[in-house]
Amino acid sequence: MPANPATRYVYLGPEGTFSEQALRLVSDAPGHRPVRSVPEALEAVRAGTADAALVPLENSVGGAVGVTLDEMIDGDPLMIVREVVIPVDFVLAARPGIDLAAVRSVAAHPQASTQCRGWLRRHVPEAVVIDVLSNGAAAQAAAKGEQDAAICAPIGADGQSLVRLAERIADHPDAVTRFVLVSRPGPPPAPTGDDVTSLAVYISHDRVGALLSVLTELAVRGVNLSRIESRPSGEGLGRYVFFLDCAGHVGEARLGEALQGLRRVCADLRFLGSYPRHRWAGGDDTEPVVAPGLTDADYAEAARWLAGLRAGRPD
Repeated sequence: MPANPATRYVYLGPEGTFSEQALRLVSDAPGHRPVRSVPEALEAVRAGTADAALVPLENSVGGAVGVTLDEMIDGDPLMIVREVVIPVDFVLAARPGIDLAAVRSVAAHPQASTQCRGWLRRHVPEAVVIDVLSNGAAAQAAAKGEQDAAICAPIGADGQSLVRLAERIADHPDAVTRFVLVSRPGPPPAPTGDDVTSLAVYISHDRVGALLSVLTELAVRGVNLSRIESRPSGEGLGRYVFFLDCAGHVGEARLGEALQGLRRVCADLRFLGSYPRHRWAGGDDTEPVVAPGLTDADYAEAARWLAGLRAGRPD
């Protein structure tokens, strides 16, 4: 989905979150609407009250955002059309007049507190961390006096007129968060030559080597996996759905064949989108390389050869 001023975007709010910051890289048009949670954002897309939602998918330190993965497979299909990766810079902020020694409670999104646990342990060991729905909500809680301080983005602290008690408090200063722009199903963006395809795979649990079969379908076609993540399927202990990020685009022959193979061997398969890979400072900037025999031209030649055999015209 190209950026369009008329597009109705929603994002994980309130104002002042990293989601809002990431959405500004997609579109700087005014009027984008914050919502309270990831489920609410994705439901707005499903219901048609928004055209697209910008939500967090994973962090380089805290890992996957489970609620986003769960919501992507629970309900009507949705499709990722773009990814945005931004650096994460946390501050500890409080109302004017509160100093670091007085902090006994800290509002924080679970991903944020995970990334700052070492700093919290060293500098405010007596403080209790209170989970909230977003970094923006943490800043609001501190501004209202519900908690002494908040772990939030600089934009959130400034928006709530908070004082920054400490800056760059993340334990890993090079951490980044990956966000995805999600819309209703439609034709995916055109291949760029440097794309990501995301899938949700359900394996047959009564079949020995079921996960190996999934990986084999990809490996034999030279499809590289950049991420594999398991989440409970909700069907009982030991039942999981696997989320895969593959290098390539559904429009490419080798990935198309791999998807056909997965469709045959998996209990179920949900296509979550093919979209351009976002390059960022500090990320992998190497050009993707397709091994000999696996280009679209190679697949076309092999198909021509097979058609000749079936027609009685062997080369």
